[in-house]
This record gives sequence, structure tokens and C-alpha cells, in this order.
Amino acid sequence: MSDENKDFGDKAEDAFEKAKESAKEFSEDAKESAKEFSDSAKRAYENSNIDSGKNVAIIAHITFIGWIVALIMNNGKKTELGSYYIRQTLGIWIITLVLSWIPIVGCFAFIICLVLVIMSLINAINEKEVPTPVLGEYFQDWFKSL
Repeated sequence: MSDENKDFGDKAEDAFEKAKESAKEFSEDAKESAKEFSDSAKRAYENSNIDSGKNVAIIAHITFIGWIVALIMNNGKKTELGSYYIRQTLGIWIITLVLSWIPIVGCFAFIICLVLVIMSLINAINEKEVPTPVLGEYFQDWFKSL
């Protein structure tokens, strides 16, 4: 009986050592993957990376919550393209809110907003700083602190 217990104990000890090795390998792989991810994220949002401004500009068009996320992303490392479209999108949202209170125009405010946001989004995707029709230049002036 003691030989059986000894064999069982040896097997348990071997299994424990194997599990310990597997955990150590997993830990090392996880650390390496986390470092690669961190480096990749840093490269994606560097000021010199033109895509970081493009990402902020696109996210700014995804509802008002997306605009807030874009504003926070742009506060860390400001980009010209990101800041431009944060201002444009804020102006579009404010104009839509104001138009929605006017009885007859309010019916069309959503459609007007949708068209302006789509036009702005297309320009943001193409990395062109094209102002919103009629009020775009004013948006840049009014919200220049953003």
C-alpha cells in the first residue's frame, strides 16, 4: 500500500511540476503579447501617425457619445484633423438641436443632420478638411478652443 501511495505522490508531484511549467510559459507569452499590444497602441495614437487624427475624426461622427470619446482621445495628443472634425461635428449637433425646436423645420432637422454628418464623415475618411456648408467656417471659429 505504501508503494501505491508513493507512486501516486510521485505522479502528483510530476503533474504539479508540469502545471507549474505550463503556467510559467503562459505567463511569459501573456507578458510578451501585452507588450506587443501596448507598443502597437502607442504607435497608432502618436502625433506623427496620420491615422490617429483620422480615427478621432471618424469616431467624432458616431453619435454624441462618439463625439465625447473623440474629444477625450484628442485631448491626449491633439491632431489637426481630429480637432477640425470635433469642431465640425459639434456644430452640426448644435444646429440640429436648435432646428429641432422650430415647428416646421424641426420635422426636417433629422434629415438635415444626417446629410451633414454623412458629408462630413466622407471628408473625414478621405482626410480632407472641408467645412460644413454655410456654417463650417463659423464652427471652426466658434469652437477653436477644442
